[in-house]
Amino acid sequence: MRIEDLPAVNATLNLLSTVLLVCGYIFIRRDQTSAHKKCMLAAFGTSAVFLGCYLCYHFSVEVVTRFAEPGWFKPIYLTLLASHVVLAIVMLPLIFLAIWHAWKGHFDKHKKYAKWAWPIWVYVSATGVMVYLILYQVFPQT
Repeated sequence: MRIEDLPAVNATLNLLSTVLLVCGYIFIRRDQTSAHKKCMLAAFGTSAVFLGCYLCYHFSVEVVTRFAEPGWFKPIYLTLLASHVVLAIVMLPLIFLAIWHAWKGHFDKHKKYAKWAWPIWVYVSATGVMVYLILYQVFPQT
């Protein structure tokens, strides 16, 4: 694997995380706590691997991909990217608190944090895939 392959790997990891998060939600709604726990831990692991690959890529590549063309789409892309980045930062403590309280068996507190962490995490994972598709597939930047 080459460093240039990491954006596609990252998008795949984000997509997998999104699927695991949705499955985990479905499982907890069906009161299948064991399957929920496995999906959520797998989503956490997948997101952690994503973060490692993302950092590896951005510390290894000198040029940051900038969105230039088409000009009409740039404000849409930048709005999507800004919301993605800000919410990625916001979600981290929420996820850690939700996991911590679940680990400790404090499920009322777990639900309190998961209520906010889950939709933000899904949004960030899904928009990560969208950012990749926009930058590398739909409007490849040179």
